[in-house]
Amino acid sequence: MKTDDLIAALSRDATLTEAPVGKRLTLALAMSAAVAFALLMLVIKPRPDLLVAATTMLFDLKMLLIATLVVAAIALLHAVARPEGHLPKAVLILPVALLVFGIGHELATQAPANYGSRLVGRNWAFCLVSIPLMAAGPLALIMTAMRASAPSQTALAGAIAGFAAGVVAGFFYGIHCIDDSLLFVVTWYTIAIGLMTLLGAAIGRRVLAW
Repeated sequence: MKTDDLIAALSRDATLTEAPVGKRLTLALAMSAAVAFALLMLVIKPRPDLLVAATTMLFDLKMLLIATLVVAAIALLHAVARPEGHLPKAVLILPVALLVFGIGHELATQAPANYGSRLVGRNWAFCLVSIPLMAAGPLALIMTAMRASAPSQTALAGAIAGFAAGVVAGFFYGIHCIDDSLLFVVTWYTIAIGLMTLLGAAIGRRVLAW
């Protein structure tokens, strides 16, 4: 059987079993959120000024940005789980728009002398450690769910699984993080989530192979 025929056959099978695979992914994501939330509450704790921070634009913008990335990651996961799934790039429009707005706002309202301190923040090292650790369990859950599907590009599927785990962890870490500057978020959160994306790609190449 030719490769194209095999992919087409797997795609037909995936269509018949799409609901169970979708349910597995949904359950894995729900459990991932529960794991990350538990680590937030039991280990790193929410920031002490959370109620006050929630009334500020920067905190709300940070959390909204990460929330839109979570939504985008869910859509990408469901797409890549199918052998002939096409990635819905449109889901990234809103996160990119929020990011451009947030960075533009910071650059316009902050003195250039403050850019460096706002980018480095106060807890960049803790951020780089915490997000991958909080994402480890979610990555395992998502990978397990994806093994029931038949992604044709295993490294890409693994990368998206790592990205999804990273943004879920990043969302709950954001409730702890006292650095609300988008300059900080786009630097250190991106590095931490990027590490999970690379790890996911490496794992997916082996675990998701068929």
